[in-house]
Amino acid sequence: MPLPSMLEGRLRLPVIAAPMFLVSGPELVIECCKAGVVGTVPAANVRPSAEFEKWVQQIEAALADAPNAVPWGANISVRRGNERLEEDLDICVRHKIPVVITILGKPDRVVEAVHSYGGIVLHDAATERHARNAMAAGVDGIIALAGGAGGHTGWQNPFSLVREIRRFWDGCLILAGAISDGYGVRAAEVLGADLAYMGTRFTATKESLAPEAMKQMIVDCKATDILCENQLTGLPANYMIPSLRAAGLDVDKLRAGEPPDAAGVEDNVKSWRDLWSAGHGVSIIDDVPPVAELVDRLEAEYRAACAR
Repeated sequence: MPLPSMLEGRLRLPVIAAPMFLVSGPELVIECCKAGVVGTVPAANVRPSAEFEKWVQQIEAALADAPNAVPWGANISVRRGNERLEEDLDICVRHKIPVVITILGKPDRVVEAVHSYGGIVLHDAATERHARNAMAAGVDGIIALAGGAGGHTGWQNPFSLVREIRRFWDGCLILAGAISDGYGVRAAEVLGADLAYMGTRFTATKESLAPEAMKQMIVDCKATDILCENQLTGLPANYMIPSLRAAGLDVDKLRAGEPPDAAGVEDNVKSWRDLWSAGHGVSIIDDVPPVAELVDRLEAEYRAACAR
């Protein structure tokens, strides 16, 4: 399917580096866009909204000096109760951020605002119902959030989810879930997606804001070290088991669906900061390279996969 016009013919690889909570920052976005893939950042990674605007200005200034850089994006939550929504959206509009990614709610208001200046809106969809709602809101792209994705995740197998959405959606489709190399990027295309959405792989890069211990944990973990549970945030999410244990959580109880026992949690542990998320793609991540080196490698793998 055709990409949105602002991305058509501009990407070195059909890849979006996903906006990762407390991991994506200006440097990661800038280096991704310079390397030829879409870099993105959550507005919520910095507080208050005025600080987010400083990040926006930093990214804009850096990319203005890089004429071959691809468009970048910001992620905002449209979940009910997000008190920053209007302020963050106003920043997106004033700065005409090219790509806005919405999560956890109805994106209608954002679509109207972003389309007013010619930007595009991509929306997370973990189910067929979510995808239809996004389509009805007029989004420009749907992110198929399949099982195995890091952070808040879907549960449906990508073979099923992508093909199901393609039955009624002929617009831009992005696949998220355990894609960590160029072969996975190509497989997403063959399945029917236009772009691959990669988070965990870009967490383990030199430019990400992730703590060094988190990056090393991604290198050390395998898919069997990932636990999907919904007790900690109320939504299904994938976490690295060693980080849960380090925080004092009983992993067996979480597996059984029991609420976490606060009495066993280590002092000063904050779930949003100290419980580290990653997807099933950790199984094929063995290093922490600079973004430029990683994209070179992804391209070589992608070309090899296309030639098979």
